[in-house]
Amino acid sequence: MNLSDILKYGHHTVLKTVEGLPEKEWERGGVCGVWSVKDIIAHLTSFEHALVEVLNGFLGGGPTPYLDAYRTEEKFNDTEVAKRKSKSAAEVLREYQDTHARTMELVARIPPAKCRGNGTLPWYGAEYSLDDFVVYTFYGHKREHCAQIALFRKRLT
Repeated sequence: MNLSDILKYGHHTVLKTVEGLPEKEWERGGVCGVWSVKDIIAHLTSFEHALVEVLNGFLGGGPTPYLDAYRTEEKFNDTEVAKRKSKSAAEVLREYQDTHARTMELVARIPPAKCRGNGTLPWYGAEYSLDDFVVYTFYGHKREHCAQIALFRKRLT
């Protein structure tokens, strides 16, 4: 696997899926449960922040408030979406894009062998690598939500 490619393709899927979505449709609920497209992007943004913290762990560490909340708080998703409710869709998308850019900067600094090494995230499972974690928790997650957005968009036509 090439971690940078996995992240790039997941990110491009998100951007292509929301491209051209009329502004008035960003806040219409029912895309994923009660969530709107804006809520889904807010949710993905919080995951992107957690990933930045995971990657920082491979580069010397630092504070991990998002990762800690992701791993321990039952209401992590709802809390993170609620934190962005007052922001515009453009602001939420910009935060997602800025955080993803930070993700790409960090992943470029991690040697590929370290990305492929099993057991580097003990809390995730000794048999898994960073590559595995990103594919399952981020790439697949983005694809799932993008499919929901695509179905929502299809209903609009």
